[in-house]
Amino acid sequence: MELLFADWLGTPVWFWLSFGVIVIGLTAFDLGFLHKEDKEMGVKESLKLSAFYIGVALLFGLWVWFERGPDLGMKYYTGFFIEKALSIDNVFIISVIFTFFAIPPRYQYRALLWGILAVIVLRGLMIAVGAALVQEFYWTLYIFAAFLIFTGIRMLWAADHEPDISRNPLIKWLSTHMRITKELHGPRFFVREADVKTGKLALAATPLFLALVVINLADLVFAVDSVPAIFAITTDTFIVYTSNIMAILGLRALYFALAAMVHRFHYLKYALALVLVFIGSKIFIGDFLTESGKVPPALSLGVTFALILGGVLWSLWKTGKEEGGATA
Repeated sequence: MELLFADWLGTPVWFWLSFGVIVIGLTAFDLGFLHKEDKEMGVKESLKLSAFYIGVALLFGLWVWFERGPDLGMKYYTGFFIEKALSIDNVFIISVIFTFFAIPPRYQYRALLWGILAVIVLRGLMIAVGAALVQEFYWTLYIFAAFLIFTGIRMLWAADHEPDISRNPLIKWLSTHMRITKELHGPRFFVREADVKTGKLALAATPLFLALVVINLADLVFAVDSVPAIFAITTDTFIVYTSNIMAILGLRALYFALAAMVHRFHYLKYALALVLVFIGSKIFIGDFLTESGKVPPALSLGVTFALILGGVLWSLWKTGKEEGGATA
C-alpha cells in the first residue's frame, strides 16, 4: 500500500497507475467494441468519437486540478491544448502518406491505431530523456526554447510546401532491404508470397506496413517540436506525459473528420508556427523579464487559444472565399 503513495518522477505511483488504466480502457473500448471490423469511418462518427476523447481529456484535467492544485491543472490544460493543436498538423502529413501508398479509408484506422500505440511508448521515452536533461541541466530549456523559435520561423517560410514522400530515405532503404508486395492484402501488415527465384514462400511486408512505419517516423519528427513545447509550459513529468498522450489518443478519431476537409485549414500552419515561436519566447520572457521568473499559465493558454482560433477562423474564411470565387 505504501508503494502506491510513493513518489515516482515527482508524482505518486497511484496517479500513474490511474492514468495507465484510463489509456488501456480507452484503447480496449476503441479496438474491441467500436472497431471490431475494418470499416470506413464517416465524418459524423469521427466528430462524435473525437468529442468523446476530448471530453475524457477535459475530465482528467479536472481531476488533476482538484488533486494536484489549480496551477498544475491549468498547465495540463495548456499543454493538452498545445499538443492537440500541433497534432492537427500531423493530420496533413498522415493524409499525404495514406494518399501516397493508396491506402483505402477502411484500413487507415488500423494503421493509425497501431501507430498511436507505438507513439505512446516512443513519446514516453522521449519525455523521460527530456525530463532527466532538464532536471540535471536546467539550461537545456533554453536550447528547447531556441529550437522552438527556430522551428516556428522555419514553418512560417515553408508552410506552403508539402513533403515529398517518394524522396524519403527510409522508404528507399526499406524498398531495397525488405521484400514488399506491390498490392495491399486487406488489413494485413505481412503476408507470405512465392519467391520469384526459388518458388518458396517468403515473408513480405505490405504497403500498409510501410505506411505505418512512415507515420511513426513522421510522429518522431513532430515530437521533436511538441515535446520541447510542453517542457516550455511545465517540467512536471506527469503533466508533460499525460497532456501529450491525451492529445494523441483522440487523433485517430479526429483524423477522418479533418482529412475530409483538410483543404479548409490551409492557413492553420501559420498559426501553429506562431504558437511555437510564442512558447519558445515564453522561456526567455519568463526568466529574464518577469520578477516571478514565469509567465502565468492562464496567459499562456489565452494566447495559444487565440492564435489557434484565429488560424482556424482565418482558414475557413479564406478557403471559403476562394472556393466561392472558383465556383463563380
